[in-house]
Amino acid sequence: MGGWRNWYQEVVNSKPLFLTIYTTVIVGIVVSSFYVFSAVYSSSSPSTDSSNWLSSPSLSIADSSNTNQAPNISQHTMTMGTMPPPASQPPSTGLKPIWEVPKTKKMPPLKTFQLSKELVEQRVKDNVIIMTFGNFAFMDFILTWVKHLTDLGISNLLIGAMDTKLVEALYWKGVPVFDMGSHLSTLDVGWGSPTFHKMGREKAILIDSVLPFGYELLMCDTDMVWLKNPLPYLARYPDADILTSSDQVVPTVVDDRLDMWQQVGASYNVGIFHWRPTDSAKKLAKEWKEMLLADDKIWDQTGFNDLIRRQLGPSVDGDSELAYAYDGNLKLGVLPASIFCSGHTYFVQAMYQQLRLEPYAVHTTFQYAGTEGKRHRLREGMFFYDPPEYYDVPGGFLSFKPSIPKSLLLDGEHTVESHFSLINYQIKQIRTALAIASLLNRTLIMPPLWCRLDRLWFPHPGVLVGSLTNQPFICPLDHVFEVNIMLKELAPEEFGHGIRIREYSFFENPSMPQQVKDSWLEVQLCQEGTGDCHASSNTTQLGVLKFPKHSSEETLKTVFSSFKDVKVIQFSSMQDAFQGFTDKTIEEKFKRRVKQYVGIWCCVDNHTPGHIYYDIYWDEKPGWKPLPPQTAKDDHPPW
Repeated sequence: MGGWRNWYQEVVNSKPLFLTIYTTVIVGIVVSSFYVFSAVYSSSSPSTDSSNWLSSPSLSIADSSNTNQAPNISQHTMTMGTMPPPASQPPSTGLKPIWEVPKTKKMPPLKTFQLSKELVEQRVKDNVIIMTFGNFAFMDFILTWVKHLTDLGISNLLIGAMDTKLVEALYWKGVPVFDMGSHLSTLDVGWGSPTFHKMGREKAILIDSVLPFGYELLMCDTDMVWLKNPLPYLARYPDADILTSSDQVVPTVVDDRLDMWQQVGASYNVGIFHWRPTDSAKKLAKEWKEMLLADDKIWDQTGFNDLIRRQLGPSVDGDSELAYAYDGNLKLGVLPASIFCSGHTYFVQAMYQQLRLEPYAVHTTFQYAGTEGKRHRLREGMFFYDPPEYYDVPGGFLSFKPSIPKSLLLDGEHTVESHFSLINYQIKQIRTALAIASLLNRTLIMPPLWCRLDRLWFPHPGVLVGSLTNQPFICPLDHVFEVNIMLKELAPEEFGHGIRIREYSFFENPSMPQQVKDSWLEVQLCQEGTGDCHASSNTTQLGVLKFPKHSSEETLKTVFSSFKDVKVIQFSSMQDAFQGFTDKTIEEKFKRRVKQYVGIWCCVDNHTPGHIYYDIYWDEKPGWKPLPPQTAKDDHPPW
């Protein structure tokens, strides 16, 4: 408001001519705004009801956690996460509106969804088509991917469906789709599996099929999202045959230019790349496809890199950011890793923020815990679109304020020992929170996790040399916890009641309903016998409940049964909040469950194996130290 007051004062003090100009501009803005809002709200109604636009039998109402890390909570991010779901696209785009539910009640014949130039032509704009593909298991990823683009006003997109179930599901949601004829399973595919490699081959087949149509193709994986319209950026390089993302983790430029191809030593990543229908690009697509079809053991990304680097360099000319590649005629550019972000440059390094740049994309690479880990990463960044019931669950939520001594977080060297001291201090609090969440049948909001060391697949000195990773940093949950196990249905008779979790940024998500925000109980732990600290459901005038430390299972259940209708219960701490289970059978099942929740840190140098197992019950083992397994026999989780 102060900025507006200053601006207004400047206007008042200026000459009459300028006052007239300013007034005219303001009136114009108001009139234009009125026109835009009138057009939006008089258009056709949203294609789907806000309560079910993402609903689908395949949608996982899985769980996640919250960060202090600024890049995950930018103003841009907050805007991208808003609900309700998108209305159909305005007809001014010239394309058939997306999210507009078909008026017919009968599914058209499957043959009408076959890929053809005519079908692609219906979605092309400015000679560009944007594509992704997947099977029904990735329905929620695909809907998230589409919504990010339509929120940016981009409609020239088309989804390849690898099974007929996805064709039907997307059709009925008004999302443009074609049948790839892959006949793939509708289930999730694990990384590196034969089905995973089949999907890679399908990508090469698809590119080889589309380029002869004569359109530019922006091909993307479904495990990424667009945060900013990339098309103007790609248009800055009209001479490029291919613009590709990469796994580069060390910046080669500090602005938004293409990365310096001479300094990109990491693999080119085929999860985001832009193809122009030139002779060299079509020749590469054909050879890449034939290479993959001839050997089903070749990973599509490895094959692409082998071909493109067959000849690399020189630069196209002295001032160009492009390089000759592949056959010596193909012109290649490498998208900057700082703004076409990998899972490392965004979630670990926050490279774009440190360089004061705006990110275009986030791709969930450099992460763990499989598909569930990818969902969780996107949820931590508030990029994933979940149905409303994800944000308001039966039983409500449990949260707590983590406390970390400065000495553990900031003092001393960043070593394996100091890293584990920091992590162990946090996972002990989380263990207590998991126990209380299970007793109260509440969904636990995971706290932000602080790490001193990065997690990678190979030995490293703590953080990658040359990267912009700060120490300490808020690390993704999958760096420490096995997110896929936490979200998995485990047999209650062996592992006790399931414990639901949510991501640490949960309460900051714009999709959070007001009724949840307004139903909140603060619990302040206190020392029993001091002041008014005793086990009671009586709250203070400020709506705060004072609750004794070291409370029993029975006390917790009794006191908080009075607050079963409160959506969120937040503890001031988890230090000494719970005395322990009284029923040993329940305790053993709980232990069996949570012991599997933590993963490994990797990797120390000059030792095989180099990984070290986290232990959620480290404090119950006198003399516990963070050491890698000394023999192959010792190489097993701590249970």
